[in-house]
Amino acid sequence: MTKSKKLSELTLDELYEEKKKRKKILSVIGIAMLTVCGILIFFAAKNKNNALYAVAICSSVSVMAGIAYLGQVEKEIKLRNNK
Repeated sequence: MTKSKKLSELTLDELYEEKKKRKKILSVIGIAMLTVCGILIFFAAKNKNNALYAVAICSSVSVMAGIAYLGQVEKEIKLRNNK
């Protein structure tokens, strides 16, 4: 198992590759989450089950970690471009 480097240890090219990879991953996960949330909301309305609304809304929290990491990568790229 390889140990991942800190963002400050990556080269600028590696940061751009990481940003590109993370955007692709988040896009796929985001589309899947929207689909699942839509299905859950449909079933919640059909079965009058209010608990499914909460599950549909709160399931988007799992994507927040990926969005935060992408923000850190973009911040590191911006920091290096300003130098």
